[in-house]
Amino acid sequence: MTVADVPEVNELERRLFPTDAWPLHMFFDELAQSGTRRYLVAESGAGIVGYAGLMCIEPIADIQTIAVVPEFEGKGVGSALLTELISESRRRGAADVLLEVRADNPRAQQLYLRFGFEQIHVRPRYYRDGVDALIMRLQLEDILPLHEGLLHQGPGQEDNFRHPGETTPTEANQ
Repeated sequence: MTVADVPEVNELERRLFPTDAWPLHMFFDELAQSGTRRYLVAESGAGIVGYAGLMCIEPIADIQTIAVVPEFEGKGVGSALLTELISESRRRGAADVLLEVRADNPRAQQLYLRFGFEQIHVRPRYYRDGVDALIMRLQLEDILPLHEGLLHQGPGQEDNFRHPGETTPTEANQ
C-alpha cells in the first residue's frame, strides 16, 4: 500500500466496516511507521479489491486489518493477503501472529483456522456495535509451506500485490 492508495482504501474501509471504520488519518499514520508496519493492497482490473496490514514488534506480530470486497470473496484474495502477512511476520522475526476477528464473522474465522490460528481469548463487546472479538494466535513454525497451496489464481485473474516501489501495469502506462 502506498500513500496514493489510501483514499481508495479508506473508501473501501467505510463500505466494508461502516461501524468500525478507521479514520483516514490512521492509514497515513500506519504507513509512516514502516519500521514496524507493513500494509498491502490486492488489485484487479477493477482497482483495489483487498487490503491488509501488520504491526510487528518482536516477538509479536499483530494483524491490524484484513479486508476483501464481497465481489472477490472466495477467490483467494484473503488467503494471498494472509500468506504475505505471515511471511512478513517471519521476516521480521516474530514468534507469534495475533489478530482479532468478529465473533459473527465465521468466514474469516474459517480462513484463520485453515492457516493454523487458534482462538486463545474473547474480548467481550470489543466492537462498537457490541460484538465480541475472538483473539486468535498463530505460533510461527514451519507451517507456511503447507498453506501456500491455498493460493488459487487461475488463468485470466489479474489480482496482484504491489511491494513498495513497484508499479502495476496500469500505473506504468499512465
